[in-house]
Amino acid sequence: MANARQPFDAIGIVADWIDACKQHRLEALLDLYDDGATVECCEGGNFTGRSEMERYWRPRLARAGRGAFAIDALMPEEDGVSLDYRDYDGSRMRTHFRFTQAGKIQLTACEPIQLAA
Repeated sequence: MANARQPFDAIGIVADWIDACKQHRLEALLDLYDDGATVECCEGGNFTGRSEMERYWRPRLARAGRGAFAIDALMPEEDGVSLDYRDYDGSRMRTHFRFTQAGKIQLTACEPIQLAA
């Protein structure tokens, strides 16, 4: 989804991100992020830089259950991409992705998706 403000395929990068998660490829996942990127964890806390993001992602990928990282919806936004998916433990999550001009992930911020009763 390249446009005048995004000369790269943001949807493609998010698809690569979810594929790396599904395949438990930590290095490939981390390579999608900018060196100074931040993961804002919905469980609380921020993880900035490759070593902190590795500390965040390594146990989650290791504990990923069957059906983890299945995509429910992938939506372009004015300033990035939003992804609805199943987290490593099967819970429904929404992650917002923001990118650098070079097409690296600058920020991921997640939130649980509340289902209507």
